[in-house]
Amino acid sequence: MTNMTLEEVVGCNSTDRKMETVSEALEELLVAAQRQNCLTVGVYESAQLMNVDPDSVVLCVLATDEEDENDVALQIHFTLIQAFCCDIDINIVRVSGMKRLAQVLGEPLSTDSNANEPRDLHCILVTNPQAEHLKLKEVGSYCKESRCRNQWVASIALQER
Repeated sequence: MTNMTLEEVVGCNSTDRKMETVSEALEELLVAAQRQNCLTVGVYESAQLMNVDPDSVVLCVLATDEEDENDVALQIHFTLIQAFCCDIDINIVRVSGMKRLAQVLGEPLSTDSNANEPRDLHCILVTNPQAEHLKLKEVGSYCKESRCRNQWVASIALQER
């Protein structure tokens, strides 16, 4: 057993609480943006929007799970999207927990009985800076804090509920 200082213990708990708060804020933001029709879902659809109207994008969410880590094509797409977002100052969040993300957005996890494919949740853009997104400021400041710690892309793990 390793001994931790009080600062380390408090720091760990504080970081965990912050991550949980930001995770909840992101979930609320995505739900609100979806209700306001301010989400663009899918790698291809997101790339198209950023090419046509990059100024409307306020947040980019890149989502993966462990099985996606070896998907070279997806990682190349992510690298290009991240570079574009960094170039025009769009906040980026990398999210793990695809199953939870699908639940939050009310997406089926597999093809439904009507043969409808689930949407590609690997890349989601939140758009329309005029709309007052409830939790955008909280998620944005988390992204900024991450950049201050030289972590250019903030990471959040969505927890199953």
